Amino acid sequence: MDTIRGIVFDLYGTLCDVHSVAQQCERFFPGQGQALSQRWRQKQLEYTWLRSLMDRYEDFEQVTEDGLVHSCEQLGLALDEARRRTLCEAYLRLSPFPEVPAALRALQDMGLPLAILSNGSPRSIDAVVEHAGLRERFAQLISADDAAVFKPDRRVYALVEQRLALDRSSILFVSSNAWDATGAGHFGFPTCWVNRRGDAFEQMGQRPTHEVRGLDELPAFLLDRAAAGH
Repeated sequence: MDTIRGIVFDLYGTLCDVHSVAQQCERFFPGQGQALSQRWRQKQLEYTWLRSLMDRYEDFEQVTEDGLVHSCEQLGLALDEARRRTLCEAYLRLSPFPEVPAALRALQDMGLPLAILSNGSPRSIDAVVEHAGLRERFAQLISADDAAVFKPDRRVYALVEQRLALDRSSILFVSSNAWDATGAGHFGFPTCWVNRRGDAFEQMGQRPTHEVRGLDELPAFLLDRAAAGH
């Protein structure tokens, strides 16, 4: 951690709460909002992994829509065109976690370049970051779309080295998704796992370099390491 020269963040679930769409889900389907949000997110992730394995890439917006359609069918919810469109647009307006804006500001004040690496399409990333009011914090918004495959494929993580012109060993990768932190660790990034829910980490041959309960813990940790000369 003493050689960190840049920080890259996952977007969905790390900086912004994917389940902020549950409110809109609940308005359309009373009593089913939380269930739909949970199933939608899980199916969205599964489709990114399956498409990567099958070499059948579609961008994240299409994967998100497909996950929504499947989830509604599975739950027996009537999804007409207007509701489908509104819910997919809600994914472009996710809310940041409460501690995120101040934490990013503190990290930026430390002089480290900050970037996002996301499975989102360029349009999706830009829309979410703008809506959250976080655009000025980032030097780079990097999309898996440029590799035509999704994380945790190594080709996606390699985009960070290319864009930041830094060696992977000097880039701290921050994610709340344990599978993502695992993939980043296997690629060679030092990793920080944002474990807001107190979950167990994946058993995939990697452990995070550092673990925090919220992003607000990260600036103090880095400052303490620097002060200690580590």
